[in-house]
Amino acid sequence: MEAAIEVNGLRKRFGPTPALDGLSFAIEPGQVTGFVGPNGAGKSTTMRVILGLDAADEGTALIGGVPYRNLRHPLSHVGSLLDASALQPSRSARNHLLWLAHSQGLSARRVDEVVEQAGLRSAIRRKAGGYSLGMRQRLGIAAALLGDPPVLMLDEPFNGMDPEGIVWMRGFLRALSAQGRAVLVSSHLMSELQGAADHLVVVGRGRVIADASVAELIAAASGDRVALRTGARTQAMTVLANAGATVASTGPDTLTVSGLTAERVVALLNQNTVPFSEVSSHRATLEEAYMELTREAVEFRAASAVDGAEEVAR
Repeated sequence: MEAAIEVNGLRKRFGPTPALDGLSFAIEPGQVTGFVGPNGAGKSTTMRVILGLDAADEGTALIGGVPYRNLRHPLSHVGSLLDASALQPSRSARNHLLWLAHSQGLSARRVDEVVEQAGLRSAIRRKAGGYSLGMRQRLGIAAALLGDPPVLMLDEPFNGMDPEGIVWMRGFLRALSAQGRAVLVSSHLMSELQGAADHLVVVGRGRVIADASVAELIAAASGDRVALRTGARTQAMTVLANAGATVASTGPDTLTVSGLTAERVVALLNQNTVPFSEVSSHRATLEEAYMELTREAVEFRAASAVDGAEEVAR
């Protein structure tokens, strides 16, 4: 199966600063792919290069095997939302969509369809400049859907969404991927991506740090840790340490055990008549996995900022 988006060896500098440093990854149809990394990691630059808004110094970015500039009626190939504020504020939301539709040979009927999909019917004739950020996000998504594209690229679509909007967005992204579309979503909200994304591309300092399924990343971050709750903390620590485990106290009656499975912990405690009320395998969150993966990139960025400030001070 051909990748919906294929990025190969992208390099891009802004003055002396490298924004992209040999970035390569592929986005497959039928899944939501989270595109994440610290500020300055190169996410927005990559999306702009894919859409032909910035030119790469080296490398290629293809949509369905073709550069964006070669796409005829591009909205029928890829829909994008990079900036929810990129609209004429005095124009009604419906007229904003009609203008885009006419530029691509699409009908007013299609505008009405995407308005329903984005949940904008009750506010569609209001001026777009009066929309909240969350409503502008919905308007941007409606615009991205106009050409019924097989590929969607959304930069921070959860921004400005209220709790109801976030729940809607999660389900909407899943529904789009269930239709066989490739959905690339940049976001800083790991909790929302954990409920919506199938796959994650993690970038830092213009390079790919990880390219794996959400399940694989969480499993790797979870390790072999076991959470134990017991009223006999000292006795439990002794028994488990003697069996080769690494045991850390995390509360008055809680321990974290590494090096033994949950089943083995239970067996050892029972054999030694150590009372306990809970034993469970630790499951990391996507945020924990992300923080572990990007720690080095964040520390490097912080160090660079300090060095830059010191240089200015001199």
